[in-house]
Order: sequence, then C-alpha cells, then structure tokens
Amino acid sequence: MTAVQTPKRPPYGMIAILFLGAFIAFLNNTLLNVALPTIMEEFSVKPSMVQWLTTGFMLVNGILIPASAFFVQRFTNRHLFITAMSLFTAGTVLAMLAPTFFILVVARMIQAAGSALMMPLLMNIMLVAFPVEKRGTAMGLFGLVMITAPAIGPTLSGWIIEHYDWRVLFGIVVPIAATILIVAIMKLKNIMPTKQVTLDVFSLVLSTLGFGGLLYGFSAAGDAGWSSITVYGTIAVGAVSLVWFVIRQLGMKEPLLDFRVYRYSMFTLSSVIAVVISVSMFSAMILTPLYVQTIRGISPFESGLLMLPGAIVMGIMSPITGKLFDKYGPRALALTGLTITVTTTYFLSRLGFNDSYNYIMMLYTVRMFGMSMVMMPIMTNGLNQLPPEFNPHGTALNNTLQQVSGAIGSAILLTVMTTRSESVLERLLVEEAANEPTDPSLVQEWMASLGQQAMLEGINFSFFLSTVIAAIALVLTLFVKRIRPEDSPAYNGPKAP
Repeated sequence: MTAVQTPKRPPYGMIAILFLGAFIAFLNNTLLNVALPTIMEEFSVKPSMVQWLTTGFMLVNGILIPASAFFVQRFTNRHLFITAMSLFTAGTVLAMLAPTFFILVVARMIQAAGSALMMPLLMNIMLVAFPVEKRGTAMGLFGLVMITAPAIGPTLSGWIIEHYDWRVLFGIVVPIAATILIVAIMKLKNIMPTKQVTLDVFSLVLSTLGFGGLLYGFSAAGDAGWSSITVYGTIAVGAVSLVWFVIRQLGMKEPLLDFRVYRYSMFTLSSVIAVVISVSMFSAMILTPLYVQTIRGISPFESGLLMLPGAIVMGIMSPITGKLFDKYGPRALALTGLTITVTTTYFLSRLGFNDSYNYIMMLYTVRMFGMSMVMMPIMTNGLNQLPPEFNPHGTALNNTLQQVSGAIGSAILLTVMTTRSESVLERLLVEEAANEPTDPSLVQEWMASLGQQAMLEGINFSFFLSTVIAAIALVLTLFVKRIRPEDSPAYNGPKAP
C-alpha cells in the first residue's frame, strides 16, 4: 500500500487538467446524437444499427464504471488519468477517420473506455483534495462539468452538422484531447493512496452481465418493443446476474463493489433520491426535444438552442449551490429545487400546439435551475458520511446507479408515451370517424393531424408521470439530515465546542 500525503492546499492546477479532460469526455457523450441520421445515410445502415453508436458507448460505461472502485484503489491517479485520456484520444482519432460503420462503433467503444473512468477518478480526487467543510464548493464545480458539457453537446452538434461534415464533430475534439494528454503527462502528480487489491474476475463478469444487460435491455426497448425476446431476455439475464453479483460481494473480503456503504443511512437515502431525480431529469431531456421537433416542427439546431439556456443556468448555479451547501446543508436547497422542478414539470405536462418557443424555453430553463439545487448537495451529503476507504465504492455505486436509472427511466417513460399515444389515436379514430374526408388526397393529412394530437397527449402524460416521480424525490428529501463536517469520518479539523 502507498500513502500519498493529502495536500494542505488543494492542487488547483492539477484539478484544472482533470476538469478539462472530464469536460471534453462528457461533451462527447451527447455530441453525436444529432448526427445519427447523417451517419445512417452515409453508411447505409438502419436506425436499429446506428443506435449502436450510443448503445455501445453506454454499455462500455455500464461495464467499466462498477469496476472503477478497483482501478482507483489499485493504480495511481496519474497513470489512471493518462491511460483514460490516451484511450479517449485514440478512440476520437479512429472515429474521425473511420472508413466503415463497424470501425466507427469500435472507435466509440474505445472512447467510452476512457470516458468511463473520468467521472469516478475526478470525484475521488475531489474528496481527497478538499476538506469536508469545503466539499460542497468543490462538488459544485464538478457539477459544472458533469451537467453543462452533455447539455451543450446537442446545440454544438446541431450547428456543426448544419454547416460541416459529421467527422468535424470528432475533428474539433482531437487537438483539445491531445493537448490535455500532453499537459497531464508533464504536470500531473499523485495525491491519492493506492493499495494492493485483487480483481475478482468472476465478479467483473457478473457485473458486466448485470449492469450491461439491464442497460442494453431497457435501451433497446424503445426500438425493438417490450415483447422482443432480445429485450426481456437481456433484462432477465441482467437482473439475475446483478442479484448474484450483490450476494457475492457481500460475502467477499475485497469486493469489486462494497455494498456495505449502504449501512450508512444518509448515503443510502442520497442514492435513492439521486436515482429518482435521474429518471425525471434524463426523461425530460428526451421528451422536450421530441415535443419541439415532432409536434412543433422546429429544427434540431433550434431545438438544441432551446435547451442551451438551461445548461448555462445549471453551469452558473453549480458553484453557487456548492457554496450554499457548505453554509446551510442539503435539505433547504433540495426542497427548494425539487419544488421548482415539480411545478415546472407539471406545466410541461400541459403543453399544447400553440405554446410559444420562448415559453417552452423559459419552463425548461427554470426546471434546470431547480435541478441544479438538488443533485450535487444530496450526493455530497451522502458521501460525507462515508469513511475515506469507502469513497471509491460510494462514487462508483452512485455513478453506476445514475447511468442505469437514467436509461431505465427514459425507456419506461418513452414506452408509456408510445402506449398512451396509440390508445389515444384509436379513440380519436372512433370519435372523428364521421369527420373523415371523402377526398382520398386529404385522408393522409387528416390521419397525420390525429397522430399529432395523439402524440401530444402521450408526451404530456409522460411529463405528468415525471412530475409524480419528482414529487416522490421531494417527499424523500424531507428525511435528509445534514452531515456536518465534524460528524464526518473524514474530518481532521478541530471539534466544535
């Protein structure tokens, strides 16, 4: 075991390098979404195939993030970051030059292998570098990266696709990633302790089947449908493997993921609230563009532009929220933020055909403002209760659950939207049968109009369900208790009289 002295003053230069690396990696997660139709046309692949560019990326994340606790404990933060950044840069170069669709998918998976280690590594370094009483501010800065980068992606991607080739999406990332890698090699130092932990290969296999199966199954449900054997088969394999994985970890001396962190009540509560919030947040990030583009006919670029102010507000608020957390604790912030979130989500569930672009933008921006006051304070408060040796496991579990819950929640709410739309369309066809035009040339237009009404009701119903989910998080927040710095196992300062 090697112990590295925690610096008295946080190494801001080193953290800046890590922030830039994490920012460019997180930005890349959503940068490709708008370009999928263009790529599909160039390589002559079906929608179900092109989805592998996002599904494959997410699967690698789902496999590697649970294993991040092992990597963070076993290898120095310098070697781990350089390896992660090297993989990400190599994957980006390969994607930019990819001559075939298969190579492009492989390139995205290599990118994901690097990106998956960024978030857990950065979070663990923040926990080590900053004292407990200043963690809120530090995690607020981390939230600036985690939330703003993916939100900016669709807007930037829409503008680039409108003016340039899709390969430019990767081309602009390559020099930035390469520069960060070179600076990291020259400047990065070790501040985290390491120890000789062993990797249980069978646990890694179970983790891969468990989290990977669930992520793939729920992600594929939107395209293949819930009746597909691929969907329910992979979900069943994932669920069984995950239960087996948890049971195995509880009986091991050196588990891959230590589920004993759930003995700490505030960490457990923060994980549950974070899961519920992730479902509500990620689903809205899908439903809003769907309404704007499909119902209102607004272009992908303008759709991304509509969501940009919300991303900017979250970016501005994250450091402010961190400072407020250090001063007042998590509950007041989370209650205020979730009240705003529940209210704005309810208004989004009542959208119509004539709501203005600015009104939708305002609702979405205010909703993101509410969200910015919730996630980081709740998660930081839970992590503050853990002893330092549990930090890698706590961050790995939080990140994994966010990935899985976001994918599952989005798939379920999209399925609810589709089912509701289909049932409403059947009802409208019966109710409006007397008004069906006799001119065959107008029938298609009439059907399209009914389809738009049905889809609007489906989207609104899904937003209403998202409102209920956010309200559950609001109720759970009432039970949050502040973990004060002097109560944290990681606190080394003077005790309050």
